[in-house]
Amino acid sequence: MRLVFAGTPAFAATALSALLAAGHEIALIMTQPDRPAGRGMKLAISPVKKLALEKNLPLSQPDNLRSADSLAAIGAAEVDVMVVAAYGLILPAVVLALPIFGCINIHASLLPRWRGAAPIQRALLAGDAETGVSIMQMDAGLDSGPLLLQQTVAIDLRETGQSLHDKLAATGARCIVDALGRIAAGNLKAIAQPDQGVTYAAKLLKTETAIDWRRPAAEIDRAIRAFNPAPLAHARMRKTALKLWRAQPVAADFGRIHPPGIIVQAGASGITVCCGEGGIRIEELQKAGGNRLAAGAFLRGFPMQAGDRFETQAAG
Repeated sequence: MRLVFAGTPAFAATALSALLAAGHEIALIMTQPDRPAGRGMKLAISPVKKLALEKNLPLSQPDNLRSADSLAAIGAAEVDVMVVAAYGLILPAVVLALPIFGCINIHASLLPRWRGAAPIQRALLAGDAETGVSIMQMDAGLDSGPLLLQQTVAIDLRETGQSLHDKLAATGARCIVDALGRIAAGNLKAIAQPDQGVTYAAKLLKTETAIDWRRPAAEIDRAIRAFNPAPLAHARMRKTALKLWRAQPVAADFGRIHPPGIIVQAGASGITVCCGEGGIRIEELQKAGGNRLAAGAFLRGFPMQAGDRFETQAAG
């Protein structure tokens, strides 16, 4: 099929690679404008732009899709379908109507659960046992269009935001290739999303990444895993923000003896902290401007010991 592809991050680039490998004709690639990133805040290109440049494909980076130039570019491409994956810009109704088969979205959840911006992290934060990918015919609503295809993906016990992202990106890539093949053959029917089971995956707020040690250890563990590798959970010790990369829940009921945030053990195996229920053993962490280190190595440069206390709720 001849298509426009609109996407920005690695999740989208995985799908674009699969579409190219499957022989689809990419008439135009749309991705967000370059943004400042990293410590130096230098302009960085998106993974989708990087792939487009490598493959010498037509590329557009509009600020919005309502301008006459954007609409003209999409219309001039004369495509069968527009595939959208984590693009980050709203598609107005006029764009949705341009391609022959409309606009199709690759969404990283089993819709209608987790409509919105952060479905991967929300599924992990909620402790979901499974999630998946939905291929959806886009409408004017927020991830509310009819479903074309879905694939379930199990969430492993120690799943992180990165590992689940990678699984869903690979699944999404396979699903969109399958869906387009079936659309071209005329044997894929869209089904309306059910009214029951709708939840929303709100955009992540920086304040959510601050660990509140008064919460149960299981909840804190899910947050640390969900926010790895970005935006990363953090806690504060001696007015210093510490990013938490890896941790394990500890079943012992420290709360009967110690208040939340108290360190009960610190050594090579980790830093065990009392929570509202149970405890968390921090195994890998990082100071702002420093390197990501295992707990033992970190303690050599930033000593902590039993009795020291993290702030009970870190500042955002």
